[in-house]
Amino acid sequence: MGCSFSGLNALYDAVNGGGDVWINENRFRVVRQLGEGGFAFVYLVKEIVADASGGGLAKKVKDPSHISADGTYAVKKVLIQNKEQLELVREEIRVSSLFNHPNLLPLLDHAIISVKDGQGGARKHEAFLLFPVHLDGTLLDNSTSMKAKKESFSTADVLHIFRQLCDGLKHMHSLEPPYAHNDVKPGNVLLTRRKGQPPLAILMDFGSARPSRKQIRSRQEALQLQEWASEHCSAPFRAPELWDCPSHADIDERTDIWSLGCTLYAIMYGMSPFEYALGESGGSLQLAIMNAQIKWPNTGPKASYPEALHQFVTWMLQPQAAVRPRIGDIIIHVDKLIEKFTK
Repeated sequence: MGCSFSGLNALYDAVNGGGDVWINENRFRVVRQLGEGGFAFVYLVKEIVADASGGGLAKKVKDPSHISADGTYAVKKVLIQNKEQLELVREEIRVSSLFNHPNLLPLLDHAIISVKDGQGGARKHEAFLLFPVHLDGTLLDNSTSMKAKKESFSTADVLHIFRQLCDGLKHMHSLEPPYAHNDVKPGNVLLTRRKGQPPLAILMDFGSARPSRKQIRSRQEALQLQEWASEHCSAPFRAPELWDCPSHADIDERTDIWSLGCTLYAIMYGMSPFEYALGESGGSLQLAIMNAQIKWPNTGPKASYPEALHQFVTWMLQPQAAVRPRIGDIIIHVDKLIEKFTK
């Protein structure tokens, strides 16, 4: 799925005004907008297959499980403002193509097109990325709606959602070289509710994913890493070594383990364990994270979760990355918890 550059202004017009969308040789009808953020918009689309015998996207996608039974998909449209953003989108496409796992959102197809700027006539680029659609929303969406209804996930669902995220990250961490997601958080986890089963959890958005192992050998390199992290890693879920990196440090995929611990807390309580600092007078999010000052809820569903889950979170949220567990250790432990606390 190489990048396609062409003057497909019809695609641009369709997505902005409704109608049909072409991504390479495949045609889709825009149904509605699902969301937006920054320079990106997400649309629900339905494939239009001219050949009644099949074909279309099914001919292109290698894994048949990624083909929608009803022809619906999600299209992410990215407005590219400059060459740097263009390279970032290309990198996201390249990195996404490295992964093939049921708990990582697959990129099915993509196109990067050239469009005219209506004001000066200059040409800009826009990217269109095609994914399977998950209409039940993100873990963040689900947590927000459940919190409003004073509901929470059962211990079994907490553990099963978390176990699936571990599986996806293990795939990334096991590549050669290993990759870190760098932005694990509830907003980047898609959930699909399943009758009689725990929700299906899929990790998405690989725009920040990079090879995980970095040798920092100077103050300048440390500051460059901190600056990069401030732009790519969500603050309440960012590991301490990305907030204040030593001038001599070996960074690895355990930055994701920190974010994973924060996300387990959020599956239970709807937020990062450090977001309380944002609401305190004189509070410092960075200070709370650097010192691993976890604040457990005094009311609500806390009593319904075993203390072993709290200890599990604390184990992952060790400020010193060198003593933080790796993903294989996490999976061994969560499997023991699943065996103990689910029936």
